[in-house]
Amino acid sequence: MKIVWSPLAIERMSEIAQYIAQDNPDAAAKWINKVFKKVGRLKDFPKSGRKVPETKRMDILEIFYGNYRIIYRLRQNEISILTIRHGKQILPQEDILD
Repeated sequence: MKIVWSPLAIERMSEIAQYIAQDNPDAAAKWINKVFKKVGRLKDFPKSGRKVPETKRMDILEIFYGNYRIIYRLRQNEISILTIRHGKQILPQEDILD
């Protein structure tokens, strides 16, 4: 199973890490590494996420790391990481468009 990061997901991860780094650069680096590790587990367990409540789509799932939602699309041979959002944020529909 191949994992592909969308430009939006990379941008969101960078923004979050920059925010964390304002107080603790080491924590920001650790956060990034742990997100990659969490996402990497999807290769073995692609269906481990739950259905995203804001959608009715079975192919859009999410996993959690701390306070953050990692939202992804499951395809036959690919996992597309769509975005990362704080758990209290509602997912805008444009974040999941093809």
